[in-house]
Amino acid sequence: MNYRNLGRTGLKVSKLCLGTMQWGWTADEAASFEVMDAFVETGGNFLDTADVYSRWAEGNPGGVSEQIIGRWMKARGNRQDIVLATKVRGRMWEGPNGEGLSRLHIMRAVEDSLRRLDTDYIDLYQTHWYDEETPIDETMRALDDLVHAGKVRYLGCSNYPAWRLTKALWVSDKLGLARYDSVQPHYSLVHRPEFEAELKPLCESEGIGVIPYSPLAAGFLTGKYRPDGVHPDSARLGGVKQYFTDYGWGVLAAVEQVAATHGVTPTAIALAWQLAQPVITSPIIGANSVAQLNDSLAATDVALTDEEITFLNEASQG
Repeated sequence: MNYRNLGRTGLKVSKLCLGTMQWGWTADEAASFEVMDAFVETGGNFLDTADVYSRWAEGNPGGVSEQIIGRWMKARGNRQDIVLATKVRGRMWEGPNGEGLSRLHIMRAVEDSLRRLDTDYIDLYQTHWYDEETPIDETMRALDDLVHAGKVRYLGCSNYPAWRLTKALWVSDKLGLARYDSVQPHYSLVHRPEFEAELKPLCESEGIGVIPYSPLAAGFLTGKYRPDGVHPDSARLGGVKQYFTDYGWGVLAAVEQVAATHGVTPTAIALAWQLAQPVITSPIIGANSVAQLNDSLAATDVALTDEEITFLNEASQG
C-alpha cells in the first residue's frame, strides 16, 4: 500500500480509505475487527466513519460504527498508527439543536464522538453535508477552535457543491481560520458530472484532497448485479437499481472487459480508474468480509494504460 498526501497538507494517507458505514449494520463487530485487521496488515492507515452511522438501521441509535472502531483501536493499541476521520451534521439527539452545523451542535457532537472512539483527538473532522440554516463563518469558527484546542487536526467536508466549498475557503482565508483540506464527493464511473463539472477543477486549483465515496456505485461496479435480473440479496439493492439502465450495463461491460485483460475483478478496475487521476487522494471502500476487502486492495497493483483509461472514459461519458 502506497501513501498520498491529503491535498496540500503533509498528512499521508493510504491510497484506499476503509469506510465503516456497515459496522454494526451489515457487518457485526467480529467481522468488522477482521476487516480492519486485514486492512492494516496491508499497510492501510485511513479509516472513515461518521457519528450517524448507521442510525437508519433498525435498532441502531447511531454512533455504533465509532464505538466499534474505538474498541478495536484500544484492543490493538494502534491509535497512533491510524488516520481517523469522522463526520458531524446529522441528527444525533432530540430537540432543535440535535442536528446541524451550529457551534452548539458541533461542540457537543465532537465530545460525543471522542468518547465513542475512545480517543482524545480526531485526525480529520468533516462536515457531513452543508447546513443552509447556519452561517458558514459560525461553522468555520467552531471548527477552528477545535483545531486550536488539539481535539481536531485537519478539517474536511462532504457533499458540498463547488460554490459552498469556495465560500468556506474564502471565509477561512478572510478570517484567518483553519480551512477545509479535503472533500468527499459522490463519484464513480457511472456518477461523474456532479464532481467533474466544478468540484474537480476547484480541488485541483486549491489543493483540496478528494476522498470519493461510493466509487463502486453501491456495489454495481463489482459485477455482482446482472442485466438478466439475477441479483444477490443486498441491503443496498434499492440504491443500486438506479444504475440498471442501458448506460449502466454498458459501463459495467467495459469495466469487465478491462478486468479480464488484467486478470482482476471489476472492483479493482473501477478503483484503479480513480487512482489514475492525480486529483484523487483515496477512494473510500467498504467491505463486510476480508474477501471483499481483498478485491478492492487489488486496485493498488493495477496500472491502467492510457488506452484503457480512454476506453473507460468513453464508455462512461453517457
